[in-house]
Amino acid sequence: MTGLVRLGALAREYDAVLCDVWGVIRDGRALIPEALDALQKYRAQGGRVVLISNSPRRSASLLTHLAQLGAGPDNWDGAVTSGDAIFEELSRRAPGPAYKLGPDYDDGLYPGTGLAFAPLGEAAFIACTGLVNDDRETPEEYRDLLTEAALRRLPMVCANPDIVVQVGDRLQYCAGALAALYETLGGTVVMAGKPHPPIYELAYQRLAALGCETEPSRLLAIGDGPDTDIAGAQGEGLDALFITSGIENARFERGFDPQAAAALLAVKDLTARYSAPALVW
Repeated sequence: MTGLVRLGALAREYDAVLCDVWGVIRDGRALIPEALDALQKYRAQGGRVVLISNSPRRSASLLTHLAQLGAGPDNWDGAVTSGDAIFEELSRRAPGPAYKLGPDYDDGLYPGTGLAFAPLGEAAFIACTGLVNDDRETPEEYRDLLTEAALRRLPMVCANPDIVVQVGDRLQYCAGALAALYETLGGTVVMAGKPHPPIYELAYQRLAALGCETEPSRLLAIGDGPDTDIAGAQGEGLDALFITSGIENARFERGFDPQAAAALLAVKDLTARYSAPALVW
């Protein structure tokens, strides 16, 4: 891992970037102008940008949401999400029924899957997009529910592998936290988002549709999650730029330190070729 880098210094080394959303281009409350500027300038030099997010939303919904916040086509060429990647798995299990676990605003994932929904005692599996009240609940509040589900041997299809996500100056639990707890209770979990291969296959397909069929050595993954973004990039054989101002920001309150960033990843047997406190040009 090298020291502080800017995307502008790397532009000629990579034909495309796979860029995370939460913790990189938005902090969960607002977009980060410097990051958007970096992606726009990279594209202006001929690079391709595909957002790769563990959001349980479908990619069209995510792009609409980002557009409502003020970003748009100048900043990227497309997106793939964990919601996209898990859609096939959910559809394969139709008609279910599924026990729906997550906030109502994630329900846009389900149209087209053919799934029906039912109470836990009548369900064939759990479709999990997150905590119902994710702005204030913790996974521990779901222990009794998940214990019952594990006793019933219901598999969980998890639409977002993230444990936490950055929301302004705090961290908010995601579906991955429920999945992690469920596994400790003996439950079986199926995931397709980062760091798992299906979402990367969708990203490569998206790049190919853009006319960008390139070698892995010419792709750069950018993200703030060691267990998702960096682990996924490492598994795919991609160079990575680790952004430390996202979910790991508390570890760098005294300032950016590339050695500390490397050590943080090394504990998890991970490496990233580059690190930076933020995505900038």
